Amino acid sequence: MMNVRAGRRIADAISSPAPPLEDLGMMSECQQDKACELLRSGHSGISSAEARLRREQYGRNVVSREQRVPLLSEIWSRAKSPLNALLLTLALVSYALGDIRAAIVISAIVVLSVGMAFVQEHRSSQAAAKLRAMVRTTVSVLRPSKTHPRTEDIAVENLVPGDVVALSAGDLIPADLRLLEATDLHVNQSALSGEAMPVEKQATPSHDLIEGPLDRSNLCFMGSNVVSGFGRGLVIRTGASTFFGALTEKVVAQQEETAFDRGIRRFTWLMVGVTLVLGPSVFLINGVTKGDWLQALLFAVAIAVGLTPEMLPMAVTVNLAKGALAMARSKVIVKRLDAIQNLGAMDVLCTDKTGTLTRDKIILKQHVDIHGVDSPRVLHYAYLNSYFQSGLKNLLDVAVLEHGDVHEALGVDEHFQKIGEIPFDFSRRRLSVIVSDRRDKHILICKGAIEEIFAVSTRYEDAGNIGILDAGHLETAKEETVLLNKSGFRVVAVAYKEISETKPDYGVEDESDLVLLGYISFLDPPKESASKAIAALEASGVRVKILTGDNEVITRKICGDVGIPAKDILLGPHLAAMTDVELTVRAASATVFAKLTPSQKERIVRLLRASGHVVGFLGDGINDGPALKSADVGVSVDSAVDIARESADIILLEKNLLVLREGVIEGRKVFANITKYIRMGASSNFGNMFSVLGASIFLPFMPMTAIQVLTNNLLYDLSQTAIPTDTVDEEYVASPRRWDIAGIFRFMLVLGPVSSIFDYLTFAMMLVVFKAWANPALFQTGWFVESLLTQTLIIHVIRTSRIPMIESSASPALATTSLLIAGAGIFLPFTGAGSALGFVSLPLLYWPMLAAILIVYVTLAHLAKVWFVRRWGW
Repeated sequence: MMNVRAGRRIADAISSPAPPLEDLGMMSECQQDKACELLRSGHSGISSAEARLRREQYGRNVVSREQRVPLLSEIWSRAKSPLNALLLTLALVSYALGDIRAAIVISAIVVLSVGMAFVQEHRSSQAAAKLRAMVRTTVSVLRPSKTHPRTEDIAVENLVPGDVVALSAGDLIPADLRLLEATDLHVNQSALSGEAMPVEKQATPSHDLIEGPLDRSNLCFMGSNVVSGFGRGLVIRTGASTFFGALTEKVVAQQEETAFDRGIRRFTWLMVGVTLVLGPSVFLINGVTKGDWLQALLFAVAIAVGLTPEMLPMAVTVNLAKGALAMARSKVIVKRLDAIQNLGAMDVLCTDKTGTLTRDKIILKQHVDIHGVDSPRVLHYAYLNSYFQSGLKNLLDVAVLEHGDVHEALGVDEHFQKIGEIPFDFSRRRLSVIVSDRRDKHILICKGAIEEIFAVSTRYEDAGNIGILDAGHLETAKEETVLLNKSGFRVVAVAYKEISETKPDYGVEDESDLVLLGYISFLDPPKESASKAIAALEASGVRVKILTGDNEVITRKICGDVGIPAKDILLGPHLAAMTDVELTVRAASATVFAKLTPSQKERIVRLLRASGHVVGFLGDGINDGPALKSADVGVSVDSAVDIARESADIILLEKNLLVLREGVIEGRKVFANITKYIRMGASSNFGNMFSVLGASIFLPFMPMTAIQVLTNNLLYDLSQTAIPTDTVDEEYVASPRRWDIAGIFRFMLVLGPVSSIFDYLTFAMMLVVFKAWANPALFQTGWFVESLLTQTLIIHVIRTSRIPMIESSASPALATTSLLIAGAGIFLPFTGAGSALGFVSLPLLYWPMLAAILIVYVTLAHLAKVWFVRRWGW
């Protein structure tokens, strides 16, 4: 779902939508029958055969961002980065200067980076698409039949104009609709209008002043969702023809970048800036000291390529793609790749308790009158309420409907008929249905929270006798409820009213002067795995906070059973009276929040984020949508309502905190491997800067030719392609990880000069020991081999805070690529390709001296790293 800013952008642009399938004004003003006639449909919808024909005509009901991206567009999305733009510019410069070999090598580096990123992401995208199909959103459509219309669940993308869909609380509006029927239907259009308050929709044309399409009360638009009530709508537009579809590309193009994106961008521009400063400096120094300005320019171009972290896009993409596939194997589906890093950085997890701490399988245990005596009448009325309601059936309703053979015992189909309904909402916390019995008498049956039912009840029924309710009865009910809550039971009250003067429509005002019939109680026992999962998350640096709409007593009971301290519970009514400053302090210290409204859940998440926490929210209900969108990473489950699944970044195939913890650890592993490449590239490039500048000043010839520098860089890049496969030390994933550009910069300043020291030792060895002052080819060959080996092997030092290759070993793939590239660098001077590049055979004494340099280099680099870790952490 879009955020509020995106919603306002849509509202601003909505004056120029895609051409309509039918004129909206006409569709809105005409009556339901006329609207159906315009679309060659009816109140019962269209047949499956007709729907298939229209699907061929109108296409799939998906907006552009959900459609399969063409192959060329997918490649272009990988190629259009500042780094690749810089490299291709340098390739063109080399070609223009006549150095075709350099242009080819630079282009090969770009192709390698883009190609690997494309292949890996394409594979992961295909795998992720198969997994997302497991949690595909469906919609109930009506199909005509000989007797009564039948309902059929189909995938949202298969909707076509002319279909009639059923809507209830928690549903996403699947297309642009003209309402045919609506009962207390309230829709949240914030994704389109930017306005947070739900708006009421009705089936009849509105006579109010209409300023724009969104103001038409009998039209619903894709991108919004049902908050309460129910209805039926005629599909008039699908896919790209909808308002949402026509404007999605404009909005997506302006989406705010995440913290992960900002970190990558800041590092990228840091290194590009270093390159743009160093390249001209090298050019000027070599031009002045050597006098050959053409060679100086070619060398500067090659150095600029060498300093550019050109494999960064590949490293990021491949790591994220690999992480998404690994998480999928752990039953965690990633909808947005950069959410993986946010999941790893999460230090606070807010979650509801139902289904997370409990088994999510509620059992109806008792149905009693106001004195606690078993009452079949209470069960029967509760059953009728749950059976005839049209909205989203929650777990309590399912438990009632699955209890015994009530349906047959009551003869529901023969003796009862639904007349009307007053849907549930989170302010009333109750739901009513109106049915007629065999005597054609209308009965209003209301089910809901104890306090809310008492608020609209004036009498009670006891063994068929009617009495007057008073404050004492309420106190007794509260005492009994508290006792049941302390034992882990959830209690719902049931009341009714026989209506003597019937009417065609009923509303909230009819929920008055009810007769309290009794109570039904449910048991949702704690999960055996909950305590272990919470302890594991806490040990991983993720603090779990419970945000629930349940009452204080039952919340305290469940939390106590799973080991969550719940002595100081912050309640919704108390929270409402707090300022943001006061709540920020309490939200940081409190662990359990109860009796919360949806907006209060969102407020807590928002204030926790504002105070510096990376917040995850796990939810699956209608009331969780706002909090899911406000969190750094929203997590839902495959069985959640539409709005929860759509708002989430991560989908769990199993509602289990242990599964989520596996995702957290995988997110940290992904971030660890990306950080390895960044640390290595930053420190290596910073060290090369000192080496190149020094060598350019005092040498009478080029330290390396342009093609040699580029070959060195290409081989080094190949050695790093296996970093995404690397293992990660346990201590690194033991706590949340965030971007620390300042820390990367410090690491660059500490480790970079270490590599320069050994470059200068190599310079001294080649000039003093092997007299290379008059032999540029020998000097260039010696520095090429040393530079390639130090850069290739340093990853084994940087990848871990432990002793490399003793306490922590690289993955087989990374170890293999390192050895292969090191071997290639050693043998290249002895080959025909090496001769073509200007290399010569190295003296025998060079190799033991190089081995000594490498051993001392790795040792000193490790000691510098240990000092860094002790000083600033890892």
